[in-house]
Amino acid sequence: QVQLVESGGGLVHTGDSLRLSCAASGLTPSYYAMGWFRQAPGKEREFVSAVSWGGGSTYYGDAVKGRFTISRDNAKNTVYLKMNTLKTEDTAVYYCAADSNMDTLRYYKNDYLSGPIEVWGQGTLVTVSS
Repeated sequence: QVQLVESGGGLVHTGDSLRLSCAASGLTPSYYAMGWFRQAPGKEREFVSAVSWGGGSTYYGDAVKGRFTISRDNAKNTVYLKMNTLKTEDTAVYYCAADSNMDTLRYYKNDYLSGPIEVWGQGTLVTVSS
């Protein structure tokens, strides 16, 4: 059974840092690109970041470029999202995802380049307070 379990969410203040983790089980890491998405209250889910199976390629949404860093440790079957200089608008439920096609992650919701993502985690809540 393929499973992604996120952890590390919580309540922080503006300017703080936080690191999310996503532990994967039931899948072979080298076959999957991994990504992070978020959904703020009343808004649609959006792409945050993705990393290739080997970690050599990374992609970021415009809202987080320069502040967030994605990484992965295939030996631990874990992907991380380090979030710096957090803003109130970063408040959201953060979801981990896996797909054998990187484009499915990085072009999320693009009708021509993306499609259904293969695996989702249950999400972890990040609240940034001023």
